[in-house]
Amino acid sequence: MIRLLFYVLVVLLLGLGFAWLADRPGDLVITWQDRQIEMSLMAAATAVAVLIGAILLIWWLVHAILVSPQTVSRYFRARKRDRGYQALSTGLIAAGAGDGITARKMTKRTQGLLSADQEPLIHLLDAQAALIEGRSEDARAKFEAMAEDPETRELGLRGLYIEARKAGADEAARHYAEKAAESAPQLPWAAEATLAYRSAEGNWDDAIRLLEKQRLGRVIDKAQADRKKAVLLTARAFDRLEGGDVSGARTDGLEANRLAPELVPAAIVAARALYREDSLRKGSSILEKLWKKSPHPEIADTYVLARPGDSTHDRLKRAQKLESIKRNNAESLYAVAKAALDARELKLARDMAEAAIRVKARESTYLLLADIEEADTGDQGRVRHWLAQAVRAPRDEAWTADGYVAEEWAAVSPVTGRLDAFEWKVPVEQLAGPIEHAETIRGEAERAIESLPPVAVVEPKETVVVAEAEPVIEHVEVEAPVKEETVASEPVIVEPEKAASVEPEKAPEAPPEPEPVSTAPEPVSPEPVAEKPKEPEPTPPAAEKPAPEAGAEVKTETAPAPEPEPVKPEQTAGEQKVEAKAGAKPARREQKALDGEAAVMQAVDGGSTHIVTDAVGKRTDKERESAFLSKPPDDPGIDETQEDEEPKSRFRLF
Repeated sequence: MIRLLFYVLVVLLLGLGFAWLADRPGDLVITWQDRQIEMSLMAAATAVAVLIGAILLIWWLVHAILVSPQTVSRYFRARKRDRGYQALSTGLIAAGAGDGITARKMTKRTQGLLSADQEPLIHLLDAQAALIEGRSEDARAKFEAMAEDPETRELGLRGLYIEARKAGADEAARHYAEKAAESAPQLPWAAEATLAYRSAEGNWDDAIRLLEKQRLGRVIDKAQADRKKAVLLTARAFDRLEGGDVSGARTDGLEANRLAPELVPAAIVAARALYREDSLRKGSSILEKLWKKSPHPEIADTYVLARPGDSTHDRLKRAQKLESIKRNNAESLYAVAKAALDARELKLARDMAEAAIRVKARESTYLLLADIEEADTGDQGRVRHWLAQAVRAPRDEAWTADGYVAEEWAAVSPVTGRLDAFEWKVPVEQLAGPIEHAETIRGEAERAIESLPPVAVVEPKETVVVAEAEPVIEHVEVEAPVKEETVASEPVIVEPEKAASVEPEKAPEAPPEPEPVSTAPEPVSPEPVAEKPKEPEPTPPAAEKPAPEAGAEVKTETAPAPEPEPVKPEQTAGEQKVEAKAGAKPARREQKALDGEAAVMQAVDGGSTHIVTDAVGKRTDKERESAFLSKPPDDPGIDETQEDEEPKSRFRLF
């Protein structure tokens, strides 16, 4: 454009010059070697201009003829270069899009059209194509070659750093990042990576120095530099405080609190260091100042537990002071409720905790209410009520970094190694289902308090004593000797869970012909065993009473025992019926069924006989051994001459 304007300006000047000469006519006379040439001034000027133009044209033609070989060669080189750059551009675009086939094709074309020494981007395209094709070793070799070239050193180091991170080689990645940071401190990725590695190792001094270099090099702005420096100083202060360097921890904590007043861990570590130096007022002022802006549970814990020797009521007063600074706040109310519980001020603790859930319902407050309920009433129903509310309540906030939830704050994320990654927020949860009834937090808290069950009145429970195999006193009223042929062989119904006598008409499935006999078995009921009928023996009368009529009942009374649990009918249907081949025998026949183990003591007391019996149906070990050895070990036969053995039933038949 400038050249065009220049040409236009030259033409205008020439035109103005010729116009000026035309307005001022004159003659030009030239005398040379006795020759005189005379012409007008306009013709002379035109001839001079034409001569100059001809000379320039001839010079251009001669120059073009002389330099034509170089011009032609330069033209073809330029065309080839243009085609090479076009292929390089297409290959880089294909590599960025993930088209490995096109990228490899353009790489080969570019290498044929351009020289790799003159164009370093060919190495980058080759490395990108190798990465897309999955040839990591070839790509790493290309990046290493680029790292050796001063022109592409940073690009090669970045490629090597990324590949080392993908392969999990942290040491190699750190080496490449530090090397790049040394050669080019202005690189943000190298500076951040090196800072993260040094911070992860706990090398706070080197990390702070590197951060200062980044700030001076204007890699990061002043606000970010101050925030990161405050985080590094806070981490170093915690380490010094744990190591016993209270003075160094105080210095770092105060500096960190100055650089980032909103950083809660910085204020906490500064206050703890001041508390250890007995600077209670100064440390408390730092926490109170931050408490006004953003209440935090860790601030409350540090403030309340400022002095280890304080009593629980002193700590309650400090918690109440925090509540006076920030009223109607969930954290303030929770701190007072927690301190009141420790001080056994249960009414105050309950009021503060209920007020806290009205302001902000959360899991920890409901758990605190459960502890208060346990300490106050001890009613497990009410405790379970608060625990159930805690399960449904929103989760408490926690220190979270990259999805990782930690109990304590840390300067570096354990997942990614990023500096200043922890945030105080509610952890990420699984998305809940659709909300059917939308209620406010205050309404849910009120509903939880109103649905609290009343305090249960604890009544003394009856102790159920299970009767064991002990002597049982039987009151048998016998009015006459028992006749042998009066009782037929019928099944006897045994109810192991009842101790009192049962009337015949109430006994289940009792036949009408025989006389039912009530039984009171032992608490431990073995498998029923059928008895064989025994030959009756004459029984002497126990008391002088008139003989009973035919069909008279034999009443059995047992000593009072604790009432056992009722037995379900479906449980007693197959377990409590015992079929005996011999029918219900009188008291004397039942006494013989005791296998010689009953001790009979007769005493006349009001016309009744008291029989004291031991465990029923048991035989001594010596008798069992003699019965077992009555046959040879190899003889499985049956001895027909053997007398009938005594019944093996463990049930007591009365």
